[in-house]
Amino acid sequence: MSELRYTLVSDGPSDAMLLPVLDWILESHSSRLLVGRWADLRNLRRPPTGLAERVRTAVELHPCDLLFVHRDAERSGRASRMHEIERQLADAALTRWIGVVPVRMQEAWFLFDERALREAAGNPSGEAPLDLPALRRVEGVPNPKRLLETLLKKASGHGGRRLEKLRVGPMKYRVAALIADYSPLRAVPAFASLEAEVERIVAERKWG
Repeated sequence: MSELRYTLVSDGPSDAMLLPVLDWILESHSSRLLVGRWADLRNLRRPPTGLAERVRTAVELHPCDLLFVHRDAERSGRASRMHEIERQLADAALTRWIGVVPVRMQEAWFLFDERALREAAGNPSGEAPLDLPALRRVEGVPNPKRLLETLLKKASGHGGRRLEKLRVGPMKYRVAALIADYSPLRAVPAFASLEAEVERIVAERKWG
């Protein structure tokens, strides 16, 4: 089976939780064997500065068929972030890249699967109400990162000192890995745009 190698370039280590999302999208449109990597550039002797340099370094270290570049939209909006990426990569001589721009933060894409949240929190049988936001509203959540952390704490069922000592960072990665079906996110415009672009490129390059 032919491989499809992709590399994810992003701002920080927490963005590696997007790998299961990208795997799911690619698996939905391609039967190739996926080899995905997050480009961790932090420990290089001279870490690259600026997006274009980070991208060039990432591709050099992790040669790939397809490059994903992640930036959260935050308050700038998705279109503005995409234009920003295009401008910064204009001189990088790269044509095989796709922007991954969740609105407002990547954590917004992990707020829909109650089962995954409870299991990631180590309390799959918990009954505390989580009150997940409706998918049609998820892009309007002011601080998805804080909400995801709050939901994981609530789902854990812990209180007092046990709650204070709870490490939610690793739990967030586990949520991403535990979600088996990301298709509900097709109702979220930023996700739908990403999937449409992946589908277009897969078809264009006959990677199906």
